[in-house]
Amino acid sequence: MTTNVATALDGMVTGLILAGGRGTRMGSVDKGLQTFRGMPMALHVLHRLNDQVDDVMINANQNLAAYEAFGVPVWPDAMTGFPGPLAGLQTGLMHCETPYLVTAPCDSPFLPSDLVARLAQALQAAHADVAIAVTGGADSLQPHPVFCLAKTSLLQHLSDYLQQGGRKVDAWFSTLAVARVHFADEQAFRNINTLDELHQFDDDTP
Repeated sequence: MTTNVATALDGMVTGLILAGGRGTRMGSVDKGLQTFRGMPMALHVLHRLNDQVDDVMINANQNLAAYEAFGVPVWPDAMTGFPGPLAGLQTGLMHCETPYLVTAPCDSPFLPSDLVARLAQALQAAHADVAIAVTGGADSLQPHPVFCLAKTSLLQHLSDYLQQGGRKVDAWFSTLAVARVHFADEQAFRNINTLDELHQFDDDTP
């Protein structure tokens, strides 16, 4: 765990890597298991997140044994039919044993080393339910809602939203107190969504 996180939410944060999608934009392959700079993309995310939290788990709906080989717990969606990232968050909240859960997608190998520290500081300062990362300028802010720190106590609220047919992350966030944390480095939140991007950035420097 980093020093900054320890001063904010010491011993209180679990990390969740979201790898439960179909990977349709990458040709319906499991994005998190695609080799990037010598190892699976999700393993890059695990290494970057592991130093910032107390425990890490993975949400995946296919190739569970391959993800389990990373040495952390792997949980499929509680809901069926690949309903999206909120279902992954719900699953993470169901299995989280700490008061807070931070999420990052499996295709974001450059995520910031101070992600959790800054989200935690903002969430506490604003007495918010959720803190999310944003990038860009004042007139063109880009939210990154799957990079979020959420209170584990939100599980019932999220489950009710999903049971009522809700699927959109932004719509659920609109019902909560949200702290938005600006990060200057947009490239740190770069998602690798296609095979072309995978090959392009494999030789690139973050």
